[in-house]
Amino acid sequence: MKINFKVLGTGCAKCKNLEKFVLEFVRENNLDAEVEKVEDLAEIMSYHIVSTPALVINSKVAFTGRIPSKAEIKNYIDQNILKTV
Repeated sequence: MKINFKVLGTGCAKCKNLEKFVLEFVRENNLDAEVEKVEDLAEIMSYHIVSTPALVINSKVAFTGRIPSKAEIKNYIDQNILKTV
């Protein structure tokens, strides 16, 4: 199953770091995934988030306002993505 990650943020350092972190996570876990960086303010606002960076996984907001740990991302995927397969 392909997993879609969207990193929401207008280009601040935390947003860029989250994108690098997610790319690293995908490589380390050998996931079939697409990672997209979203900087368009209108698209970011469509997710109704209060703060960036935010991480959207398969169209659902998973984390906002911080960079989650790799364990948190893995747990989210295990509980919300792989559990439904």
